[in-house]
Amino acid sequence: MSKTRTRFAPSPTGFIHLGNIRSALYPWAFARATGGDFILRIEDTDLDRSTQAAVDVIIEGMAWLGLNYDEGPFYQMRRMDRYKAVLAELQAAGHVYPCYMSVADLDALREGQMAAKQKPRYDGTWRPEPGKILPPVPAGVAPVLRFKNPLHGVVAWDDKVKGRIEISNDELDDLVIARPAGPGEPVGTPTYNFCVVVDDIDMAITHVIRGDDHVNNTPRQINIFEALGHVPPVYAHLPTVLNEQGEKMSKRNGAKPVTQYRDEGYLPDAMVNYLARLGWSHGDDEIFSREQFLQWFNLDHLGRSAAQFDEAKLRWVNAQHLKATADEVLAPLVAQQLQRRAVPVDERLPRICALFKDRCDTLLVLADWAQAFYADVRPSPEQVAQHVTDAVRPALALLANKLASCDWQRAAIAAAIKEVLAACSLKMPQLAMPVRVLVMGTAQTPSLDAVLELCDREKVLQRLQAA
Repeated sequence: MSKTRTRFAPSPTGFIHLGNIRSALYPWAFARATGGDFILRIEDTDLDRSTQAAVDVIIEGMAWLGLNYDEGPFYQMRRMDRYKAVLAELQAAGHVYPCYMSVADLDALREGQMAAKQKPRYDGTWRPEPGKILPPVPAGVAPVLRFKNPLHGVVAWDDKVKGRIEISNDELDDLVIARPAGPGEPVGTPTYNFCVVVDDIDMAITHVIRGDDHVNNTPRQINIFEALGHVPPVYAHLPTVLNEQGEKMSKRNGAKPVTQYRDEGYLPDAMVNYLARLGWSHGDDEIFSREQFLQWFNLDHLGRSAAQFDEAKLRWVNAQHLKATADEVLAPLVAQQLQRRAVPVDERLPRICALFKDRCDTLLVLADWAQAFYADVRPSPEQVAQHVTDAVRPALALLANKLASCDWQRAAIAAAIKEVLAACSLKMPQLAMPVRVLVMGTAQTPSLDAVLELCDREKVLQRLQAA
């Protein structure tokens, strides 16, 4: 059996979102799971809508998620000479013919068909057949080139998601595979469905795993493969990803660029975990590592139903990965978030991550906690008024006095707190909550002695004494 070769072939006509990137995740995973190759191809033939900024987000997003490719990126606009050469071969073999029907005539044809409740389609006026007399070639009209679709039989394939699909050839009209040639051009610009087939042949693609919005293109592409003397790849057409409102995920419907999730503090392994479950399953497993995903992944457990994005579920998955990530791995990621805020960090950061990661669902939330150890803390007047009362101020002053001279490690800090509680006849929450408000800006934190140990002693004393 030939080596697995898959591809991701996005069009850079908008910023890639989670619905798009899932169509990269599965072919990447299949290539990795089978020891194959994963190719990135940029389908940039829509010159009016394609942008370099959109290409940058594709490449950045894939790099962030760790969807490394073995070959590419290949750009279709740089392969036009190759497409035109193959088109000439196809034309010489009699599979392609010029069509001089004007846009106005084509529109009139379709309007008449729809009025007669027929499927609108090209009627083969310029298709050459034995014994057929073609209309006179109109002067000064540059023709499109059409592919001679077979007139009989069926196009069939065993889709790895949808099962057996059969389309009768008489349902398909003759596809335009090259636009009109410009002045001095022997052949016009080839169209999407033709370019895709040439790319898949040249890149030896064995499996095409893509969204089910391409299902209607597949029979046309299979016929072009066969006309070129090549066996089509295995197809797997993935169901749509819906947004939280149940609409198809798209930029128009509020989908965010993939890179925005990076900036919002999501972990790449958590995103891979979440995206994998949007259309694939391994029993009841909800949380798994990248290594487990690649060990388990195959095309047999791809779902047939549309999956719905749920941001609350994504945050939950991210929280589970945060808890499981080593503190030494988290610390540089949190440091990056704090650097964007011009907040410096030091060697305490891994221990801070260890203390707070269990109560966080994104790196941004973890960075918020960490920031209190490095930057000024300004508790709200409401919190101060509620917790820092005249009744507790003597205890705060006594605690400051004891913390000024004790060893700055957790056991000694805990002993100092107990001495103050006993001397002032207070329960732990009566002292701990005002200390937390003054030191961390919030009344809810992990164990007070663990928090204070990680704080700078002088800052703690300064905040307590200022009460």
